[in-house]
Amino acid sequence: MKKVLVVCGNGLGSSMIVEMNVKAALKEMGKEAEVSHTDLTSAKSEQADLYLGSEDIVGGLEDGNKNVVKLKNLMDKNELREALENNL
Repeated sequence: MKKVLVVCGNGLGSSMIVEMNVKAALKEMGKEAEVSHTDLTSAKSEQADLYLGSEDIVGGLEDGNKNVVKLKNLMDKNELREALENNL
């Protein structure tokens, strides 16, 4: 099963909301994945198939190996769905 990790600065607010939106989008798409959220520091050591977060935060995760998607608007469900369709 694919793992999606939603990242924000503190791992408490926006990442939790985006996690809920990811789960809803996956359900609509008929796809399954393990979805969780965390802060930027913790995300650096966690393994996932897809890292999602705002473009000003998740850029710090790019190491050439991680699949990182920078979202321009965390609350844009269409952008989120497109990111999931293109990366899972």
